Amino acid sequence: MDWRLERIKILHTAIWVGFNIILFYMLFAVITNRIDKWVWLGVGAVVLEGVVLLIFKLTCPLTLLARRYSDSTKDNFDIYLPNWLAKYTKVIYTSLFGIIVCLLAYRLLTN
Repeated sequence: MDWRLERIKILHTAIWVGFNIILFYMLFAVITNRIDKWVWLGVGAVVLEGVVLLIFKLTCPLTLLARRYSDSTKDNFDIYLPNWLAKYTKVIYTSLFGIIVCLLAYRLLTN
């Protein structure tokens, strides 16, 4: 494997792990009604990620960069995830974020 592709995969995976931490913290916070500045920073981070994805036509810029170093057609060619998870990450995490936003709105309206 090209060393540049490997570095992109490591960075992409690290960012994915970071967003998992953000999303699961936000989910914990809205379930336990502990809405704090970290929840709002998380919302901002996820919205910013969404804007970036919209700008790049729903493709991560790291994926576009990784394409230079691979001709693989697998969904996980640019990240260290199982192929099925790489394929459905956007659907899974967009759904999770939607649940978080709904719970956050409920908490804000009932407190």
